[in-house]
Amino acid sequence: MLSALWISGASDILRAAPSFEEQALRLRESVLLRVEPMLPRAPEIARAGNSRRYPWKNNIVTTVFWIGELPTVNNPVPNTKSSWDKEWVRSYGGFDDPDTRGRRGYLPARFIPRQNPFYIALPYNDVTKGQTKPEAPRVIPWFRETFVREGESVCKSRWVVVRARGREAYAQWEDCGPFRTDHWQYVFGNQRPLPNLNQGAGLDVSPAVRDYLGMRGKDVASWRFVEFRDVPRGPWAQFGDNNTFVQQRRRADSRFAGNSGSLSDNRRVAPRSN
Repeated sequence: MLSALWISGASDILRAAPSFEEQALRLRESVLLRVEPMLPRAPEIARAGNSRRYPWKNNIVTTVFWIGELPTVNNPVPNTKSSWDKEWVRSYGGFDDPDTRGRRGYLPARFIPRQNPFYIALPYNDVTKGQTKPEAPRVIPWFRETFVREGESVCKSRWVVVRARGREAYAQWEDCGPFRTDHWQYVFGNQRPLPNLNQGAGLDVSPAVRDYLGMRGKDVASWRFVEFRDVPRGPWAQFGDNNTFVQQRRRADSRFAGNSGSLSDNRRVAPRSN
């Protein structure tokens, strides 16, 4: 069985055509994660404090959404693609089944996701029709320090902390909603979410966030933005090409592999004879 998993992981990597080092590192990670047992609960995490730059948005009606979700009466927009990824299901690796019977720990049971399963949506998009919105430089607190180019979002994959039922989960901002993509006055300002079909919901959370916090399908939560340096390790640090923790770990592994290769090459050099 482990051999079959190794072959499956290798096929995924070869399709992406990365460098040889990246292939080896991702293959190792894939095999380890597939055979590693999932713990039902992570240990308690120290609570996030207050922040003048990123104040708490308290008592926000919160709904659950998932990658691959089809439209319903109260959610007319399908989640087969996101505001920032037209191939969201493919990028994630499949359908993020919200049914607890179809999950293993905080993951879908059928596959290891290629993106962080701890994700959220907020009702603002800083990009429209391939252009950065004119208010974005003025209203997004981190815009100037993270802006790369016109039309590239500075909001995608930003970290947030969500608090509910005495627990806190950390997640990445990966889609826009519920219902709106223009309400910067709430996301970055002091306004409350506007009325909508879900009782004024202002936050969507993934099944992993729901399960970690013990939330219902519709609940009340508080949230705020956090800098990555303030995100503690937890189940949100384990998976995903978009995950800052995973990206750092891969860079560190790549440097280690490079250094190990240099040492091996040095050992192969025969001593010069006189």
